[in-house]
Order: sequence, then C-alpha cells, then structure tokens
Amino acid sequence: MRVVETHSTTASGEPAFAPGQPGRRRLALHWRILIGLLLGACGGILARWLCPPAADGTADPRVQWMVYYLAEPAGQIFLRLIFMIVLPLLFCALVLGVTGTGDVRRLGRVGLLTLVFTVLFSAASVGLGLLMANTVRPGARLPQAQRDLLRARFADETQRIASQAEQARPVRDALLDIIPRNPFQELVGAIDGSASGGILAVMFFALAVGIALLYTPERAGPVIAVLEGVYDATLAIVGFAMRLAPLGVAGLMFALTAMLGLQIVQILFLYVGTVLSGLGLHMLVVYSLFLVVAARMNPWRFFSRISDAVVTAFGTSSSNATLPTSLRVARENLGLKPEVGNFVLTVGSTANQNGTALYEGVTVLFLAQVFGIELTLAQQLVVALLCILAGIGTAGVPGGSIPFVAVVLGSVGVPVEGIGIILGVDRLLDMCRTTVNVVGDLAIAACVDRCERTAHG
Repeated sequence: MRVVETHSTTASGEPAFAPGQPGRRRLALHWRILIGLLLGACGGILARWLCPPAADGTADPRVQWMVYYLAEPAGQIFLRLIFMIVLPLLFCALVLGVTGTGDVRRLGRVGLLTLVFTVLFSAASVGLGLLMANTVRPGARLPQAQRDLLRARFADETQRIASQAEQARPVRDALLDIIPRNPFQELVGAIDGSASGGILAVMFFALAVGIALLYTPERAGPVIAVLEGVYDATLAIVGFAMRLAPLGVAGLMFALTAMLGLQIVQILFLYVGTVLSGLGLHMLVVYSLFLVVAARMNPWRFFSRISDAVVTAFGTSSSNATLPTSLRVARENLGLKPEVGNFVLTVGSTANQNGTALYEGVTVLFLAQVFGIELTLAQQLVVALLCILAGIGTAGVPGGSIPFVAVVLGSVGVPVEGIGIILGVDRLLDMCRTTVNVVGDLAIAACVDRCERTAHG
C-alpha cells in the first residue's frame, strides 16, 4: 500500500518549516496537541473555580454557555472532519491491504503462515488489552456524580443506545448480516448504527473486493490505482484534521474539565498506565512465547539484534517509515531468508498492527467506562473482532489509528467526543504501540522463516 510522502518532514509527519517562514522550525504537532490539552484543562478548571457549580453538581449557566457555544463546536469541527473520511479510508485501506499481498494463487505456504500468525498475534493482543481494561477498569474510577453529568450531556446518545438494545437481533441474524445484501446501504449507515450489519458488513465487503481483485490481476490495475488515489486523499484530509487537533482537543478538554473537574485528568493517567502495561506484557511475554515455541529462537537473542528497528519505530511512530530498517535487520541480524523477510515485513507494515489493536481495545473499553456504558460480552467480542480487522486497515503513519478508534466507538454506542480525552497523550502511546507493531512484524517473520526451513529440511 502506498502512503503519501512529504519532503522535509518531522517525526509527526508535518513539514519541518512553516510555509512562508524559511528557517523557522514549527513546534511539532504532538507538542501542540499536548499544549491544547493543558490549556483546555486549565481553562475548564479555572472557569469551574470562578463560576462554581450548584450543590447538585450542575455547572453554572455561564460555564454551560461557554461549553455549548464555544468549546464543543471547536471539538466537533475536528471530530466531524475525522468522521467525514473514515469510511472511505477504512474501505480503501482494507482493499489495498489485501491486494498488497500479491497474487493469492502464488502466495502458497508463506502467505498462509503469515495470515495465521498475524491473526494469532492480533487476537492475543486484543484479548490481553480487553483483559487489562476489564481488570484495572481505569474509566470506572470516575465518581458517579460526574458520570451522571456526562450521561446528561449526551442524552441523545444514551437514548440511541437504549433503542438499539431493544432492537437487538438474534445471534443467527447478526452473523448473517455481516454479509451485506446492499453494501452501499451499509456504507451509509455503518457509523450511526442504522445499517443491519454495521461496520463489520463494510469490512467484509472490502475484504471480498480485495480478494476478488487478486483473482483478476489483469484488470485490477486501474481499480487499485483509483483506490490508492482515494486512500492518499483521505490521508491528506486526516493530516488536515490533525492540524486542527490542538484547537479541537482544547475545546473538548475545556468542556470536560469545566463540567467534571480534576477527576477526568486523574483517570487519564491511569488509562496511560494500563495501555503501556498491556503493550509491555504483549511484547515481552507473548512475543517471547511465540519465539520460543514457533521460531525456536532465544528471545534475548532476538530482542538484542533488532534494536535498530526498535529505536527507529519509537522515534518515527510509523511502521512504514521503519520498513527499510526492519528489512535490513531481518536479513543481516536475524539471518532470515530474503524472500520470507521481504514478504512478511512488507505486508506486516500495513496488515499486522497488533500493538495498535491492543491500544484500540483498551481505549474503547476505557471510554465506555468513563461514560458509564457497560459493554456486554457480545459487544466486547465485537470490539475485539473490529480491532483485529482494523489492524489490517490502520495506516502505518503517525495518528493513523484515530479514525478507527472513532469507528469502533460508534459501533458500540460510545460517544465519540470521548476521543478528546485521550488525544493529548496519544503521541506517547503512538510511539510505544508502533514499536510493538514493528517488533511483532519481525517476530512473525522469524516464526514463518523457521516453519519454512523445517518444511524444506
């Protein structure tokens, strides 16, 4: 899959110098987002202090006016730009992720092994993430009074969730609806839940189109070129939306802190600790188990030889930018077969984002807990499946997972405005989950290489 490349970019993917100001380096986007978060949070706390809430916790009318007419619109502009392109981005990314694997008739054993290990790694990561979120329950630490205020602010969303629960379909029908009768209807109604199969039906349709294009390579070129163009355009819109993120985050955090106080900031730090703990356990424990069992490789030897790729991934927050380093490390340091390493790592830079899948699973459950929405086991299984599939479609560039978090939130009825809570700390989490993604690609390559050597003696 192609990604848009810009000249003279920073690690956050932005131009190194501001337009029209040669030689003047702009503050990196992640710092501007963090500043926006801090200014919004401090402004909300100051407003709450100057205009104290009523005895029942209801915000002062002047604060409510600022939130309703100033802060929330600023956040909504950012969120609506993300939602505007999320379905085209999802569809194109999944189709291109499948077609990027090459001719399905020539993939053979290496392709099948790569698929199996990718699914196993992603399932393990999402399972671990959901387990961490359900065990620690970082979002549940918000006091009930503040949670009631959140529910009141999003009463329309709460009503929609209740309505969807009353119209819940039997498991048989829900499974059948994953195969869409009318894919265009599913595309229109996937986000707001009005379509029968929802976002899973859109993903199924995208995967089916991708596989079909693999079977018609002689005619697939123009279609793939169009999808690549649309994909690049949607990434450009994501980049534009992310430039507005500091203002959007400031507005969303002002609204939250003005209404809820410092409690929302305290649980944010617990959320960060939960995500980082999950990523660390997945990389050091789960990967090590796979390396010992499937690759017959000493984990210490493996981790000590991939340090170049780890540092590059952490610094760039981009699996795609780390790919050249990963290919060199796999060939020179791990001694993997070039045909195996090149295939697995190239596909994995887009289709194996299991660190991102873990992050998305924890984030969705965290925000559901913040809003007091208890997800059933069936809904959590849907979250797990969506996160595994989103790992195929997530762009391997900084901030590429944000639109997919919004999709998963919307699919289980969690207000997407909650994204503003986590955006300020997303840069650190992005660096860490990208590192886990890249290490996972190399671990899968080692496992596939071992299986291939065993099969061929």
